[in-house]
Amino acid sequence: MRETGSGAPSRSRGARVRSADDHLAVVLGFLRPPMPVSAALADAVGLVSAEEVRASGPIPPFDNSAMDGFAVRVSDLPGALDVVGESAAGHPFAGAVGPGQAARIMTGAPVPSGADTVVPQERATVKGGRVSIDVEARRGAHIRRRGEDANAGDIVVDAGVELRPRHLAAAAAAGVATVEAWPAPRVAFLVTGDELVAPGSPLGPGQIHESNATYLAAALESLGAVPVDLGVVGDSGDNVRRAVEAADADLVVTTGGASVGEHDPVKEGLAPVGVEFVKVAMQPGKPQGAGLVAGVPVICLPGNPVAVAVCVELFVGPAVRALRGVPEPAWERVRAASEWSCPPGREQVMPVVVEADGVRPATTGGSGSHLIARLAAAEGLARVPAQVDRVAPGDIVAFRRFTA
Repeated sequence: MRETGSGAPSRSRGARVRSADDHLAVVLGFLRPPMPVSAALADAVGLVSAEEVRASGPIPPFDNSAMDGFAVRVSDLPGALDVVGESAAGHPFAGAVGPGQAARIMTGAPVPSGADTVVPQERATVKGGRVSIDVEARRGAHIRRRGEDANAGDIVVDAGVELRPRHLAAAAAAGVATVEAWPAPRVAFLVTGDELVAPGSPLGPGQIHESNATYLAAALESLGAVPVDLGVVGDSGDNVRRAVEAADADLVVTTGGASVGEHDPVKEGLAPVGVEFVKVAMQPGKPQGAGLVAGVPVICLPGNPVAVAVCVELFVGPAVRALRGVPEPAWERVRAASEWSCPPGREQVMPVVVEADGVRPATTGGSGSHLIARLAAAEGLARVPAQVDRVAPGDIVAFRRFTA
């Protein structure tokens, strides 16, 4: 891995420059996590538990049979016993099993008073009102004990857990009908560009098919947010500002029009109302902005599709996870499987594929921010420090699979 100079990014007059890590800290500093809500189990899948879920009582709530058979007293075995009743799931035997007696029992049914073991039905012979059991048994055999899974007050789901079906089943078994959870954040997004045409529509002169809205809607949903599509706003600063100010959301993400030029619509519309636009020393994704508009955090991304995908992984994803109470996935140290060049003075975030001997660029085009058609080949991102101008095979890079 070849390094050059101090690694400090070059600065352009009139534009602030910060590292990707510093920009993420700025973004996270604007967030205001929502208050937890009480969610019914049917509505809680995918939410993150804000409090521990504790058992309301013992699980199971009573001693019950692990199989179909006969509830008996060990001291009566082997022997021929009188069948005095039956215990079925939801219909327990109200009497007691005394000396020389047995009760037929079904899986999950309460063990009758007096019985201390269950004999499987295949080890018993029934004739008339009597059952013959010619084997000895261990006291407590085939009995699930009250509270052996959990006792009242035991934690069955920790706080900070993304609730999946298995967690909800545990909560239900614990007698809990609602959980305290962080609500899924509403994340609004808009795209700019008079040249954009909806997918499937014919292209006119100078037009391209719009892909950022498609990506953002899917990415935000996969991150656990509720996507709110503000549409294609076009190249009007006033329209951008009005759309952002009217958004009913916990976070707003814009794409395009965030450069340091004087006529970029996102910058024109949002710089006067609370968004700071800077250069982030990374490739792709240099022109970005962050701030508060009408009290709502706003993240302004570049317009090139690969840059959008990279910036979602580095900035939007962490913001959504912070709002949801989800920890940030770690970046691994992995080896490079091939050689590639890096931009001087900027951290490179390279879409890569994983091979047996490490990672390599997903395409021959490197980290070009416009190569969206080739992004689908990538499995994750590799990060190369700003002071490195070339990665050699065997060099160590930071790697993480896509989270969105």
